[in-house]
Amino acid sequence: MSTDRTATDAATKAAIATAIEAAVDIDTAALTGPDVTIDENAPVVVRLSTTVDAPLASVWRLHTDIDSWVDWNRDITRASIEGPLAPGATFRWRTHGLDITSTVQQLVPGERIVWGGPVQGIEGIHVWTFEEADGVVTVSTEESWAGAPVEAEPELLGDALRQSLEDWLGQLKARAERR
Repeated sequence: MSTDRTATDAATKAAIATAIEAAVDIDTAALTGPDVTIDENAPVVVRLSTTVDAPLASVWRLHTDIDSWVDWNRDITRASIEGPLAPGATFRWRTHGLDITSTVQQLVPGERIVWGGPVQGIEGIHVWTFEEADGVVTVSTEESWAGAPVEAEPELLGDALRQSLEDWLGQLKARAERR
């Protein structure tokens, strides 16, 4: 890759990150450290992705506006975050009859968000990444589940997680492309 192209790509990424930070009120002071990853040794690991024909800033804003998840994700019946979206922030949401409290573990505006937490004996870690190329955004997600319930029923819970993430990606894509 040429030096000019590298500089242009870096400048574009910086401009997108600045626009996204302004749009979603992100505390950028806490955005350091190595990438947080899923538990590769967990009994259930699901990885999926989709492409979205919409600007990165729009897809990112839609996905990280937690208070608005109920407007576009039919599986979520309640969602709220207290304060700005930043590492350490907690948000509460309800999906598939489960009340969940998640903690943001990593946030790289326009590129990556990681959250996790326990629910009914299951420890989940959820990584979302966003990458734009030629006006199309690839949204990738990977999630791991560990704990006694998962060890007892890995196939059943793995199928449930896969279906849930397929639905989430499909609904995100549909809403983002409508805008």
